[in-house]
Amino acid sequence: MNFTLPAYRDPDFSLPEFRAAPVARFEPSPAHGVAPEDYHATSIFPEYVHLSPGRWVLPPESRMDCVLVREGEGIAVREFRNLRQGDAVAVGRGENGENGILVHTQGFEETADAPEKFSFRRHVSRETAFSVDYDELYALLRHEREHGCIVWVMGPAVVFDFDARAALTNLVRTGFVHAVLAGNALAVHDLEASRFGSALGQDIYSRRGRRLGHYNHLDVINAVRALGSIRAAIDAGLITGGVMHALYEAGIPYVLAGSIRDDGPLPETIADARQAQDRMRSVTSQATTVIALATQLHSIATGNMTPSYTLRGGRVRPVYFYCVDMSDFVTTKLANRGSLGARGLLTNVQDFLVTVDRGLNGRAGREA
Repeated sequence: MNFTLPAYRDPDFSLPEFRAAPVARFEPSPAHGVAPEDYHATSIFPEYVHLSPGRWVLPPESRMDCVLVREGEGIAVREFRNLRQGDAVAVGRGENGENGILVHTQGFEETADAPEKFSFRRHVSRETAFSVDYDELYALLRHEREHGCIVWVMGPAVVFDFDARAALTNLVRTGFVHAVLAGNALAVHDLEASRFGSALGQDIYSRRGRRLGHYNHLDVINAVRALGSIRAAIDAGLITGGVMHALYEAGIPYVLAGSIRDDGPLPETIADARQAQDRMRSVTSQATTVIALATQLHSIATGNMTPSYTLRGGRVRPVYFYCVDMSDFVTTKLANRGSLGARGLLTNVQDFLVTVDRGLNGRAGREA
């Protein structure tokens, strides 16, 4: 299956309603971190701002639940907490040009025939057939390896299984991973698997519990903290394989966003939520495809930061978002929180990773 980016249709600003639309209005931020009344909140869609008669501007980067700030002759999308007193913030909650702001929801061409008014199995469920989704994903990832930025959002379950961990490691080595967003646990249990062959004390192949295995992840955290970083642990030969090792070898960026329940944590884990959000957004702003695996909170957090479009080489293109989980709850939750473009695949992530690695690289795992 071949992949082609869908064409983007710019709004037709020659239409009478847009020629008659007012120029957008801006009000100063009354204080640091505070938007003026009647501020316009952004969505996941491209939003054009009428800055001067006949000139509609699309922000180069966006995310939902932020505000539009005028910067010279351009527009920036900024979080409320990053507003400075006096910033010129767009006001007006109309979305069709009546306040000089257009939310453009129909920019990308439809690629499928319109469905019948009534049909069965319209929504993703445990009974949905996903064969075509995998084939489409393979074609997309082959394209994105050379022309995009593939961001993986992962929970620790991806390294709890021997074959899944090996498959993910191989996907990193073969260029299908450009950045990783995760929590402390993903890195901890990957390092534990490298050091002890276990995750939370359980053998990642046989699932047998190791004697005093509940110490294993704590011991590896302690050892890495003593050395000062994951990088130092790899350089010292303490960590010899796995996902974090492959990321380090390939120079691939990762963000470990901490939580209250973290053990340790590892030195690279970011405990400050605002700093973690900033680091995550620096990654999602470059993303063209996001694949979220078995992590409800990180999936929703990333979805909130990821718009439906990005600008590449002056061209507007879609950002693809896949959510892989055993339950449709996460995908439904993403849609309810505004990530309307999230596409769900219902399966366990271990099978997903092995299948994707086999589909892309023609291998069946079995390498630590």
